[in-house]
Amino acid sequence: MKAILHCDKNWGIGRNNQLMFRLPADMKFFRETTSGKVVVMGSNTLLSLPGGKPLKNRTNIVLWPGGDRERALGYGYTMTESMDELKAEIKKYPPDDVFVIGGAMMYRTMLPYCSHALVTRVDADGEADTFFPDLSREAGWSLESESEEIEDNGYKIRFCTYVNADALGL
Repeated sequence: MKAILHCDKNWGIGRNNQLMFRLPADMKFFRETTSGKVVVMGSNTLLSLPGGKPLKNRTNIVLWPGGDRERALGYGYTMTESMDELKAEIKKYPPDDVFVIGGAMMYRTMLPYCSHALVTRVDADGEADTFFPDLSREAGWSLESESEEIEDNGYKIRFCTYVNADALGL
């Protein structure tokens, strides 16, 4: 399983339950990387998506304790109500096909189980109110690769891959 996200230079990932930057190159990377795969998210992340609907061309798994199962059926996503139920659902898929896409609580909870984190680093301060752990300071995590810096919608970004030497199995 992998985490995928973009963050500012302070590891900020959001403000007011929204992304801080509009980055077409990053969105293209996200779309191409997760298309045809499994995305795992919390209910707030689902609700922050356009129309509060799941992402197209992906299997969407949402942790939503007390959520509406009829809504899940109608919109075509899998709703889980507990961590045990979420883990059991994730186990149905090859680990390399599963991507945690947010939010902050989901990242914190699932990060120990992620073998990699695909992080688009934005060289800017997005005035975030929500943060991702600084992987350069997290035990077991190391930077595996980093792209050349490119400009995306006026921001300088780098695509980075971090690896977790201590990833736990589900």
